[in-house]
Amino acid sequence: MNSHYTKLMKNLEYLKLNQMALHLDETVDFMMKNQLSFTETLIKLTDYEIDMKEINMMKSMVKVAAFPHLKEVKDFDFDFQPSVYKEQILDFTTLRFIELQENIVFLGPSGVGKTHLATAIGIAAAKKRTSTYFIKCNDLILNLKKANVENRLETRLKHYAKYKLLIIDELGYLPIDAEDAKLFFQLIDMRYEKKSTILTTNVSFKLWGEVFQDTKIANAILDRILHHATVVSIAGDSYRLKNHLVKENKESNGQ
Repeated sequence: MNSHYTKLMKNLEYLKLNQMALHLDETVDFMMKNQLSFTETLIKLTDYEIDMKEINMMKSMVKVAAFPHLKEVKDFDFDFQPSVYKEQILDFTTLRFIELQENIVFLGPSGVGKTHLATAIGIAAAKKRTSTYFIKCNDLILNLKKANVENRLETRLKHYAKYKLLIIDELGYLPIDAEDAKLFFQLIDMRYEKKSTILTTNVSFKLWGEVFQDTKIANAILDRILHHATVVSIAGDSYRLKNHLVKENKESNGQ
C-alpha cells in the first residue's frame, strides 16, 4: 500500500475525521474519473464530514429538547382530525412564527393530538438547530416552586427563558395556586415579545382564572400569551379511542 495513502489515513483517524477516511477511496476515484481539481476534491471530501456533524448536531438538539416521543407531522392523521389544517401546521414547521416571536396555543379536549402537534413543531425546530425545550406544565410549576424555596428562582427563570422555543404541555390539567401562578407569570413575562412559546391546554381561556385561582394573574398571563399568538382549536374524537371507535363502527355495520 502507498506510504502516502497510509500516512493520510492515519492522519484522518488521528484527527477523528472518520467520514473523510471512510469516503477517501470513492472520492479519489471520483476525482480521477471527473478530473476534479485539488480544491474541488477537498470540498467533496470535507462535505462528508460536515454532513455527519450536522446529523449528529440535530440528534443532540432533539435529545436536549426532552420530547416525550419523536412523533412528527408526517405521523399525524389529519383525516381523523379534520378540524386541524395540515397547511397551517406545515407553515408552523417553517419556523416563521419563531422569527416573529409569536406563540401557538393548541386548545382542545384530551387525546385529540395537541401534544403530538406541539412536539412535531418542536422537532422541526430542533432539527434546524433552534434551541427548544419541552416540559409539562405541572413539572414546570414544581421546578419553579422548588427554585423559589431554594433562592435560585432567577437562575431557573433565565434557564427556561433562554430557549427560542419553549413548549409547555397540559396547562390546566391540574390546578395552580395563586402564588405559583405568579411564578408562571414571571416566566411568560420574561419571554413576552422575545421568544416563542407553544402551549397545549384543555381549558377555554375564560376559565383560566379558575386554573390559576387568581383572575388578575390569569388575565395578565393570557394578555401576554395571546397578544402575538395563533390559537389552534381542535374539536374531534380522542386518538386513544380511535381503534375502539373503528371497531364499534365495524360491529354496527355487521362486518
